[in-house]
Amino acid sequence: MPMSQTIPEPGSNAGKTPILAAVVPCYREVDHVLGVLDGIGPEVGHIFVVDDACPDGTGRHVRDHCKDGRVSVVTHERNEGVGGATLSGYRAAVEAGADIIVKLDGDGQMDPKLIPALVSPIACGKADYAKGNRFHDLDGLKGMPATRIFGNLVLSFLSKMSSGYWNLFDPTNGFTAIHAKVARQLLKERISKGYFFESDMLFRLNLLGAVVADVPMEARYGAEKSGLRIHRAILEFAAKHWLNAVKRIFYSYYLRDFGAASVELLLGVVLVVFGGVFGALEWYQSTTSGIPATAGTVILAALPIILGTQFLIAFINFDTRNIPKSPLHPGL
Repeated sequence: MPMSQTIPEPGSNAGKTPILAAVVPCYREVDHVLGVLDGIGPEVGHIFVVDDACPDGTGRHVRDHCKDGRVSVVTHERNEGVGGATLSGYRAAVEAGADIIVKLDGDGQMDPKLIPALVSPIACGKADYAKGNRFHDLDGLKGMPATRIFGNLVLSFLSKMSSGYWNLFDPTNGFTAIHAKVARQLLKERISKGYFFESDMLFRLNLLGAVVADVPMEARYGAEKSGLRIHRAILEFAAKHWLNAVKRIFYSYYLRDFGAASVELLLGVVLVVFGGVFGALEWYQSTTSGIPATAGTVILAALPIILGTQFLIAFINFDTRNIPKSPLHPGL
């Protein structure tokens, strides 16, 4: 960054071209990172490469071979995961006065030419956070392995449930952009620092009431290897998504507010549990005694389940429409 350049506070240059910063978290990316940096266009004012304690010395490699004056290297003494590396980049970008912060991985799977399209919803005041969606164009999925397609389908549904953003897809996509003021707020949160980072970000963003936009992008896969193992991630992510879903529903429908949807969920759970437990006990007693259950007993077990299911469907219908629609910050 030229020493003569004045660094404003985030959002202070309203009406002018917003200051963009790119964060590139790296771990074993010596073979790809220089190509990624070369592809970042002049619309980006600052580039922060975060060496997450790389055993191959990615940060040192960038310092030795990259002559781009926009590039700064942040080095971790110990590995903190992709989430920890991204948060370190966010801090550096906020301190540098960025208005919008873009995050792209150092493995070359994300096309830097798409940065203007990615930041557009934020710059125009339509969103606080934007992320790539590799599933928008089915023709663009030809290069994606079948296991990743299946894994992303499962993880996308779990993420919708936990984050509350039922309109989004491809939650593990790491090509993202965020308003600097929102990033400043998130830096105070205890966000997961591993591969669950992107999904946990959506959960935190929903609690803030941030508007999130999906931006179509093409899936790019080459010789690089991902450290994420889908078969392991689904089980681990499922548990974390379930925990986030419970927290989100409690915060949104019982702690911060209490309305018709809150009653529907409560009655739905109580009725379904009662009907299921009562029905199971009566069925067990009937099979062990050999005495058939009466029609009244069957109705007493089935009716709560039917009514409870209707209440739960009504709650889900409300929740799918209860998505933040007003951005936290105006356009830049």
